[in-house]
Amino acid sequence: TFIRQMDSMFRLMDQEQEVTTTTNRCIWVNGPVIVGAGPSGLATAACLREQNVPFVVLERADCIASLWQNRTYDRLKLHLPKKFCQLPKMPFPESFPEYPTKRQFIDYLESYASRFEINPKFNECVQTARFDETSGLWRVKTVSNAESTRTEVEYICRWLVVATGENAERVVPEIDGLNEFTGEVIHACDYKSGEKFAGKKVLVVGCGNSGMEVSLDLANHFAKPSMVVRSSVHVMPREVMGKSTFELAMKMLAWLPLWLVDKILLVLCWLVLGNIEKYGLKRPEMGPMELKSVKGKTPVLDIGALEKIRSGKIDVVPGVKRFDGNRVELVNGEQLEIDSVVLATGYRSNVPYWLQESEFFAKNGFPKAANSGWKGRTGLYAVGFTRRGLSGVSMDAVKIAQDIGSVWKLETKQPTKRSTASHRRCISQQF
Repeated sequence: TFIRQMDSMFRLMDQEQEVTTTTNRCIWVNGPVIVGAGPSGLATAACLREQNVPFVVLERADCIASLWQNRTYDRLKLHLPKKFCQLPKMPFPESFPEYPTKRQFIDYLESYASRFEINPKFNECVQTARFDETSGLWRVKTVSNAESTRTEVEYICRWLVVATGENAERVVPEIDGLNEFTGEVIHACDYKSGEKFAGKKVLVVGCGNSGMEVSLDLANHFAKPSMVVRSSVHVMPREVMGKSTFELAMKMLAWLPLWLVDKILLVLCWLVLGNIEKYGLKRPEMGPMELKSVKGKTPVLDIGALEKIRSGKIDVVPGVKRFDGNRVELVNGEQLEIDSVVLATGYRSNVPYWLQESEFFAKNGFPKAANSGWKGRTGLYAVGFTRRGLSGVSMDAVKIAQDIGSVWKLETKQPTKRSTASHRRCISQQF
């Protein structure tokens, strides 16, 4: 109960008096702590607000959805129709196009946060989070370097929601000679536009949706991109006869087995795109929907890159063996002179770096059980790790809020809506 949690928290502070010396503040959160203020964290917070459960959202950046605001290229649009990308309780404005732009999506998220009174604590980077067996509470330690002042805070809570997502940290591959390459090397998260690359030979390492779009953008700005395709990849048209390919697949999956849906999709791809293997794009043996389900690998939805490949404005090359000065040697022995490198090599979860827990999360930073990957033990939850995009985020957020809300209402018997998150400073013991 709530009273027992208070007693546990007092005992925890009695046992560890160093809290007052090693951290500036210790805050009791009367509800869950949500780590991350991207779409996953915002969706969970909004659903908790509807359940009348107070919360605190911690965000290491200085804004919501920092991945979208700071680490995406200018031409980015949502790859799926907007109805598959909206968050719970608030659809996109009707005036938005079928595939909203980056700016429109950010505006939507900011309106979402405002509507549900979500006010994250910005510039607070979680250092560690661990469950204290003695008190039965989570201890979340953060560091803030805002305004040149280092502030350490420990949040104590009953529930912890991990909403840092699948794309928290960039992946930079180890390639022989890359550190000695004489040209510019950037990750796709730092790429904004191909404008400054006009006339330059650019090697794009990676052929996922980001690699394809960066290559397309470079070609549109009169650069000379060579896209590295190391392994097989499913390329599908974004639309078939004016209908979203993804939406078509979802409708078929409601009635047909997955293997048959994959067969139909591949026939449609061949009819619309033709044989793409002659351009160096080999399809995996596993079908696109099965590959997404089993390995979480998303098919590439083509929005024009394939046409540039056919016309020779985007060159497809095999894997990289090594860099040497301003040259790159490919695995087939071919050598290319290049001016710049864009690493479209994806992202990874950062959960293993701060969450001290090994039962629910695997070493790769994802929940071990994909199907039940939203709820662990001891009040631990995860949202945005099911590799089902924003629609998966919404489903996770609703379930988490309902799960926490049912316990909250039962134990506090406070059905009235709270307007702000309720938390107290443990040091001053104001309850």
